[in-house]
Amino acid sequence: MPGVEAINEVHVSEPGLVVVDVAAADDETAFAFQAVLTGMWAATSVERTTRVPGQPGVRLRCYLDMRQRLNT
Repeated sequence: MPGVEAINEVHVSEPGLVVVDVAAADDETAFAFQAVLTGMWAATSVERTTRVPGQPGVRLRCYLDMRQRLNT
């Protein structure tokens, strides 16, 4: 994704670690999806989305640890 840092080796260094890149129509949709992820697994919180000039929608990147399942 333009404007987003490259995926660091440490973010995917073990099974269960995931980098999630989200493309959505708007901020509300992107943050709603992130909320679902953070409700299920330990995940980073992202406070803003990015927009790529000339591309539709917004982008969001978060990191999650599927080894740490949260109680739902």
